[in-house]
Amino acid sequence: MKGPIVILSLALLALRPAADAPVVHKWKLTDLEAYISKADHPLIVNFWATFCAPCNKEIPYFQSTVEKYKQQGVELILVSLDLPDYYPARIAKFAGEHGYRATLAWLNETDADYFCPRIDKSWTGGIPSSLFVNNKTHYHRFYDRQLTDQQVEPAIREMINPG
Repeated sequence: MKGPIVILSLALLALRPAADAPVVHKWKLTDLEAYISKADHPLIVNFWATFCAPCNKEIPYFQSTVEKYKQQGVELILVSLDLPDYYPARIAKFAGEHGYRATLAWLNETDADYFCPRIDKSWTGGIPSSLFVNNKTHYHRFYDRQLTDQQVEPAIREMINPG
């Protein structure tokens, strides 16, 4: 009888985030909207999921470029749209294994018809998607697609100094 218990324990350990795994916040849409509206610095909100290959291809571009602009206060928030059973362990484990250093949140919403248009009226629900906001300059730009390494930096520069 000890066999199944040991196997179950090992399976649960595999889902548990490592001690150095990042914290994944649990946010409702209203929490995210409040954070965005109160941000006094340039902000990028990237919507992604662990199973989304294009999402995970672009996140390193965001991280390295945001690092270049940290003196300008640019912040990156990675908002996971993974299934509820992925929160928090699978998301944290995945983010830790991939070196995600940004603020991590899981959007605790299931109705895309509710949350997508509140983020941006043009959002069809596809991921990756990114919202660039600079409240000081009233800048708001939504990208409903993957950005390449060549597109991230110009998008950040435009957010910092809209022309």
